[in-house]
Amino acid sequence: MVICQTPTGPPPWLGSIDMSHDLSPHSTPAPDDTPSRAASRRQLLTMAAVGGAGLFAAAPAASASALGHDSGHGPDHGPGKTFRLTVLGTTDLHGNVYNWDYFKNAEYDDAKHNDIGVAKAATLIKAVREERGAQTCVTLDAGDTIQGTPLAYYYAKIDPITGGPRHPMAVAMNAIGYDAAALGNHEFNYGMDILRAFQRQLHHPLLGANAVDWTTGRPVFPPYVLKTVKVRGEKPVTVGIVGLVTPGVAIWDKANVEGKVKFAGIVEQAKVMVPRLKAAGADVVVVACHSGANTSSSYGDALPYPENASTLLAQQVPGIDAILVGHAHLEVPQLVVTNEKTGRPVLLSEPYYWGMRVTVMDLNLTQVRGRWQVTSSAATLLNANTVPEDPHIAALVRSAHNKTLAYVNGVVGSCTEAMSAATSRYEDTAAMDFINLVQAGEVKSALAGTAYEGTPVLSIAAPFNKAAAIPAGDVTVRDVAGLYIYDNTLLGIAFTGAQVQAYLEKSAEYFQRVSSPSQPSPDAVTNAVTPSAPTGTPDYNYDIMGGLDAPLTYDIDISQPVGSRIKNLAYAGVPVAASDPFVVAINNYRQSGGGGFPGVTTAPVAYNRQTEIRQLLIDWVTAHQVVDPPTFASVDWRLVVGSAPVTFATP
Repeated sequence: MVICQTPTGPPPWLGSIDMSHDLSPHSTPAPDDTPSRAASRRQLLTMAAVGGAGLFAAAPAASASALGHDSGHGPDHGPGKTFRLTVLGTTDLHGNVYNWDYFKNAEYDDAKHNDIGVAKAATLIKAVREERGAQTCVTLDAGDTIQGTPLAYYYAKIDPITGGPRHPMAVAMNAIGYDAAALGNHEFNYGMDILRAFQRQLHHPLLGANAVDWTTGRPVFPPYVLKTVKVRGEKPVTVGIVGLVTPGVAIWDKANVEGKVKFAGIVEQAKVMVPRLKAAGADVVVVACHSGANTSSSYGDALPYPENASTLLAQQVPGIDAILVGHAHLEVPQLVVTNEKTGRPVLLSEPYYWGMRVTVMDLNLTQVRGRWQVTSSAATLLNANTVPEDPHIAALVRSAHNKTLAYVNGVVGSCTEAMSAATSRYEDTAAMDFINLVQAGEVKSALAGTAYEGTPVLSIAAPFNKAAAIPAGDVTVRDVAGLYIYDNTLLGIAFTGAQVQAYLEKSAEYFQRVSSPSQPSPDAVTNAVTPSAPTGTPDYNYDIMGGLDAPLTYDIDISQPVGSRIKNLAYAGVPVAASDPFVVAINNYRQSGGGGFPGVTTAPVAYNRQTEIRQLLIDWVTAHQVVDPPTFASVDWRLVVGSAPVTFATP
């Protein structure tokens, strides 16, 4: 069951948890727990737990200054002075405060009924603080905060925070009371001025140990911070927090960082910073790392450092106790990695994305020769769809939310004639041509000054949404966004003519084989059943390819067997030769292997700024004001049987 936004108050099982005051751990403490209040809160946390260790399933937790049991991995160090430090974490919030889909103008929902937004995460954070003791908790974020929703876009482009407004994510995070956050790669999407303004608005440090000055090599953001956690009647615990970001920023946001900021390797920079933290007195070292837990790189060997390096970080850098992982948008409740040099376990956890989950890492400390050491640890995730949003956070950002709603539902341009995607799966349409126009134009402009400048640019688009339409007359942001319902980003890959042919042959598997050009309906020829699609090939796995500066034309002969259907392939009226060079604008889902299209995963990447395609379409309409289909739309491909065009009795 999804607990959605609840303006009338929390559900009954939430009990007597006080949600009326500031969430910051530095604010006035809430009243002492009653047994019923504590039991209700523990029930909430137990119901919210996803995987990992059952940190909240037990009876009342031991007090922070008296914890003596081993709740996770690690040896039994026997009796001694003990303390439990709780690290709370979010990541990849991407501008989500509310459980709201701005493009649908409705509450967010997905196939798994996840809920999103930092306002819901705030409820979970507050509940854990009340359960554990706020002064024993450290709250972190692992980056990608200021990009990803119209709310974030509005305060970067429409009413930019450089002009004075407070960023809604800064407002929310300040009220929650984060202790530190790492930079994410998307923090650089809007340029350094917006990023610096956001940094100034935060009450917590924005960490980036491997974001270094282009000339001096010194960090241009704070590399780490030391936080003192008081222990009743004992020596305080000093927590060192390091922030690291994937080096891929150097490629994806080259235009914004070149000549200003370089990005050192995550492992390499951590080997410098962790010893400094230890020398400064850190008892515990926690890393907020905007880099996935595997060792893959979407950019191949274009950089000497891997994109996703959190596991390598745990394995190769001594002295780290826990890593809050981000960037990969994966749900990792608990991963334990053994450090190769010390043999000690390192705890990793990644709380999915958009505020869907909150990480809870319990680090159990024992005093050894007068110094606190982590002797065991465990982690779990809490699911945001089990709680209502925190009303305090929601209220703080409501004005910004309402301004964004007005923007999204506002007119950004006009269209000279209606464009519908309803027939795009079986005939060339202006709607798909528009997507390809914008994608190819973005890639072409980025190729200037590179080795690929002057190479013909093609683009692919899929008919995601049959209901999508751009009306004649006024066009809103939501109208444009309906053409592209997924959060894909844009890449450009180098292809040969032979690879273009092979790609189109794969796409043509979408069609059923028929012998007559006269068909009763499009359903009679589309959504073919194949070994990889036993229930029928989905529309999103049919790609339409078009040219930018000249048309790419071809016929799809659906009377022929799979692999032999693309006929008369030509660019600018000239047959495409096997060796002809092209750059193809393609989405990240397809380029990473989604749909199993040939050649894409190993093709050289000519462009990758991780820019959302949906936002590119909105930006294009906003900039050009008028969408005029006759200036870019043409019939460049068609379905045929032999040489006869396929026709339908009923469209």
